[in-house]
Amino acid sequence: MKKINKKEKFNIKEYFNRMIKLFRKYFSTNILFLTYVITSIVIGFLLRLLTLGTVSDFRALVCDFIMVIVLGSFGYLIKPKHQFKYFFVLSIIYTTACVINHIYYTFYMSFASVSLLSTLTFLGAVSDSVTTKLKLIYFIYILAPIIMLIVNKLLTKKNYYYEVGKDEKGKFMFRCTSLCGVVLAILITLTMKASDGSRLVKLWNRDYVVKRFGLYTYTVSDIVQSIQPAISPMFGYDKSAKMFRDFYSDKSKETKEANKYTNIFEGKNVIFIHMESMQNFLIDLKVNDIEITPNLNRISKEGMYFTKFYPQISVGTSSDSEFTLSTGILPSNSGTVFVNYYNRKYETIQNLFNNKGYYTFSMHANKGDYWNRRTMYKTLGYQDFYDKEYYDVPDEKSDMNWVGLGLSDKSFLNQVVPILTNIKSEHKNYMGTIITLSNHTPFDDVTKYGDLDFSITYDRNTGETDYNGKPIYEEVTVPYLENTEMGNYLKSAHYADEALGEFFENIINNNLDEDTVFILYGDHESKLGKKNLNLLYNYDLDTEDIKSEDDPTYISLDNYQYDLLRNTPLIIWTSDGELKGKIEDVMGMWDVLPTVSNMFNLDYTYALGNDIFSNKEKIVVFPNGNVLTNKVYYNNLKDEYISINSEPIDIDYIDRIKEYADERLEVSKGIIVYDLIKNERDNLKKVIKDEKDK
Repeated sequence: MKKINKKEKFNIKEYFNRMIKLFRKYFSTNILFLTYVITSIVIGFLLRLLTLGTVSDFRALVCDFIMVIVLGSFGYLIKPKHQFKYFFVLSIIYTTACVINHIYYTFYMSFASVSLLSTLTFLGAVSDSVTTKLKLIYFIYILAPIIMLIVNKLLTKKNYYYEVGKDEKGKFMFRCTSLCGVVLAILITLTMKASDGSRLVKLWNRDYVVKRFGLYTYTVSDIVQSIQPAISPMFGYDKSAKMFRDFYSDKSKETKEANKYTNIFEGKNVIFIHMESMQNFLIDLKVNDIEITPNLNRISKEGMYFTKFYPQISVGTSSDSEFTLSTGILPSNSGTVFVNYYNRKYETIQNLFNNKGYYTFSMHANKGDYWNRRTMYKTLGYQDFYDKEYYDVPDEKSDMNWVGLGLSDKSFLNQVVPILTNIKSEHKNYMGTIITLSNHTPFDDVTKYGDLDFSITYDRNTGETDYNGKPIYEEVTVPYLENTEMGNYLKSAHYADEALGEFFENIINNNLDEDTVFILYGDHESKLGKKNLNLLYNYDLDTEDIKSEDDPTYISLDNYQYDLLRNTPLIIWTSDGELKGKIEDVMGMWDVLPTVSNMFNLDYTYALGNDIFSNKEKIVVFPNGNVLTNKVYYNNLKDEYISINSEPIDIDYIDRIKEYADERLEVSKGIIVYDLIKNERDNLKKVIKDEKDK
């Protein structure tokens, strides 16, 4: 082994000393930049922790670092005495993004999109539900610019900027810093999974992108996606159009199946009842021996009840449900169709009924411009929209006919009856949608919901015994669900159910049930979260807290169980009981158009769902890429799955349903973004004709 002489030892030591001096000099002359970098990365880390509850993916931290230093590197092109303004503005932007996304995630269980800025005008109608969910911790991100201000003040006092300005090489620092970011970005790209790039670009699963790449990278990708409607004719059209033609060419070869429900309701009227935030777990639920939804319970037994029906909403919530029910395709994951893509051509159930000579209409007691309904309804094909202007709406929120966000369901549905009577007298056939309002978050109008009390009084064992050795009990009252979000939601749902019961009584008394099919559906979940469900199912009376997981009566509510509880009721009801039963196959909102079309003899082409009574496999695809079948629930964020019936699942089956989902997500996107039904209809007809001629 070669011996190291004293001179070599000295050189090594000198080298390390030199490196230490360089690092010290860098840190001492880049305090402001480093403060900006560290605080920006920390708040990005906190956002993932406080929303997704996970920070295990180190890649997100690196991606945040890349975005922060690349954008920050331009600050070196500014004189040191003016750099603070630049870094402070960037810090404000990051902080604002974190605050907005945290609040938005709490409200919608998704991250915000730049394309949704146009929907901010709708927040006035739901401002109470937003402010109800605000918490002080959401503003922890403001510490970043505050720390920047403090550091800047200290540096100014020490004449830091003057000293640094003497010998700072701004262009050199810009090149080195930006190059560091670019090199790291290349390394990240080279180590990405094959599917990561697709997920980052398509943003089907926003949670996954933020978890994997951080908020700042997600925001850049979202900005690109958000301007896509304006530049869509320039990029990606040909690829999307080819997929559209190939998909529907293959679909046209499928043989249309008849079943025992084919044409069963041909020539009858149909009324859809859009039940705001009505979740399926409410059916047959009792609290303190009180039925929460007695009328829905009865209707579900008198009609056909689909127990595993799932809305397929994105960021457009109620409007997404309306869109998917109307078209049988998935909503946009970039903006909302009602606001951002209202001027496209869609095949809709409204127009299918229009073609059969039906009069089509919608009724809602909110403003017609909310969710851009007045405009979008013309696109869908409604002939008339009976919005807020058609009803007697009280001016004061204190009025008993004002519940939640506006006109109470009881008053609204009472006022609907004479309008329906007039419609019946003027039209042979009609198809309409009635949209309820009272059961809308934040469920805080408790004084008008009724006299339900969700506290529980019972005899509690004191742990002591009497002189005969018998245990001594004392009567105690525990709050249980009283004064909780879940308790308020149950009271709100109970009120909405009462209004529904009165409505059906009026419908029958006015003979509006004759030759009419009523289809009731919950538009989306209540968004109360696992904490509230745990309170409902796992409350311990003795401890007045949530049961321990070791308790044998504890009901597990992991992320998968929580997702599976997001379903809503779907009921098809006629007063003569022509259709009855309980359907326990999984079903999505996109299956409604094909199922109803089969029953009413409507001819459709573009719906991606299936008639629930066909022999095709039941598959529900969610806009975030999750997939549910009767066998399995696949989570796209985690790229893992659980078996529904505990039966072994072949990996080939998972690959097949993932491919099934990817294809339909792409086709939906093409129809919405590139207006493919309008632009490719003639081309598609030619492709189908050529296939038949072969």
